[in-house]
Amino acid sequence: MPDTAEAPTTPRSRGIVAVRRGSEILRRIEKDIIGLNYVGLVVATVFFAWSVTPSLLPRDWLFQGLISGVNAAIGYGVGCVFAWAFRRWVRPKLPWGAPAVRVRYAVKFAVLAVCVLVTGYMLVLSADWQRQIYALMDMAGTTTSGYLRTGGLSLLVGILAVGVYRMLRYVVRLLARLLSRWVRVPSQLAPTVGAGVLVILVVTLFNGVATRAFFAVANSAFSVRNDKVTRYAVQPQDPGRSGSPASLAKWDTLGSEGRWFVSHGPDAFRISAVTGKPALEPIRAYVGLDSTKSGESQEDLAVAELDRTHAFDRKVLVIVTTTGTGWVNSMAANAIEYMYGGDTAIIASQYSYLPSVLSFLADRQKVAQSGRAMFDAIYRTWSQRPADARPKLLVYGESLGSQGSEAAFGGMADLRDRVDGALWVGPPNSNRLWSQFVARRDPGSRQVEPVYADGLVVRFAADAADLTKPSTDWRQPRIAYLQYASDPIVWWSPDLIFSQPDWLSERRGPDVSTQMRWWPFVTFWQVAADLTNAQGVSDGHGHNYGSLVLDGWAAVLPPPDWNPDVEQRIRTQIELAEDFERAVK
Repeated sequence: MPDTAEAPTTPRSRGIVAVRRGSEILRRIEKDIIGLNYVGLVVATVFFAWSVTPSLLPRDWLFQGLISGVNAAIGYGVGCVFAWAFRRWVRPKLPWGAPAVRVRYAVKFAVLAVCVLVTGYMLVLSADWQRQIYALMDMAGTTTSGYLRTGGLSLLVGILAVGVYRMLRYVVRLLARLLSRWVRVPSQLAPTVGAGVLVILVVTLFNGVATRAFFAVANSAFSVRNDKVTRYAVQPQDPGRSGSPASLAKWDTLGSEGRWFVSHGPDAFRISAVTGKPALEPIRAYVGLDSTKSGESQEDLAVAELDRTHAFDRKVLVIVTTTGTGWVNSMAANAIEYMYGGDTAIIASQYSYLPSVLSFLADRQKVAQSGRAMFDAIYRTWSQRPADARPKLLVYGESLGSQGSEAAFGGMADLRDRVDGALWVGPPNSNRLWSQFVARRDPGSRQVEPVYADGLVVRFAADAADLTKPSTDWRQPRIAYLQYASDPIVWWSPDLIFSQPDWLSERRGPDVSTQMRWWPFVTFWQVAADLTNAQGVSDGHGHNYGSLVLDGWAAVLPPPDWNPDVEQRIRTQIELAEDFERAVK
């Protein structure tokens, strides 16, 4: 028998074997498990770098990490498409073959290192940009070391997004095999047909069953919130308020926001103490989604409430179109009541259980229909009275409410014929009248500070001084829009995907970073992300208009005895009331 003893080994040979085995394991992990596409990685890094450039509002590391992770995942997908197109149509035509394994791994390592370095460099720059934006909004900024956490979170989000994509790819391949086996689809066409089937299923699901189910669940969930009763909202006893024992709209039907609206606000005693003059008890009427009886419309009930409270005998009548949940800006309501010594009536109604963002996505027509129907019903009754025996008719809307309020009017002539003034705050970019006025602004005026027809009827303002510009006479009835340069609700539009807006090519607004740039798709995504944080900044920025609504009312329809001293006392009171509301709601 020959000797079968094992060949002797040395430490050096064992080390070589270990290195080879380790390299093979790493190669298998890199290829079979991670399967990283390096072209995708490069494009993902570019998308990440774009996403951390300045936007309208400041972002903390957590919020930025979520946004940048999704952005990087999109970039990775785009890069994978580029790599696939190169392999399919370009590489077969090249005169040279694939590079050696060592060269490929050296390039991969270099790409990975550069991507890491670029990511770190952009995060350091972004931390500085964020501090600048925070400073513009009088807020405390972030630290560079804390902001670097954005990179780790973005990586996790990106991995999750890529994982979901790979799961979908697996589903497509499974469908392809099933189609080849059961339907006899040719193997070359099966993947395409499988992808098409998956797309149709997903689109059908989200356009139909899933969408309806989501909004049904959301509507149900927020209807529970609508029934919430806070101990700070107490049923009013004044018959001039909806929800009182004398009201046609019962207290438990007004919804959470409606109950707050009718149970707060200044009474005659407080108004008199602030203004130094006799005052009336303000009228506040409100109609909730559950306030009507069978066969009765909200508009009919609203008119009946106004008749019951003798609202048409007051000096001023304000029709407020609410946001999605039925919210009314307390500062706007309080301001007009103080200004006119309580000789006012405010009517508002609820058209949805959903917040404005979901209402905007689910059914924008609902707010338009509600705003138009409510105004028309009240206008019919109001217009039947003699001109000298009816109140001044004002309209007010904020955010999505301004869109519903605008919908009641066909255009400028219709608006001027039927109201004595309009104040619209933070209008969405999709508002029809606002868009027309801004698009037709006078040559030389900026989009963030437009001048329409020399400011004779319509004016736009980011502060009280803007309401006095231009110096030409502001004719009655007056229409005022309050809008900040940093309000994403005003500036977000699908047009941002492919078109640079004027507000980013002109001189920037005072609270918008000069470092903000427009990039296709990326800016759209960034401003869309800002929508979720529009009210997460200090007053005077974003979608927080604070007591600027008082300046708006004073410009649209000032009382005869209006003066700076009374204005300051009223401002102090409405700001204190706002602080209390924020603390307890």
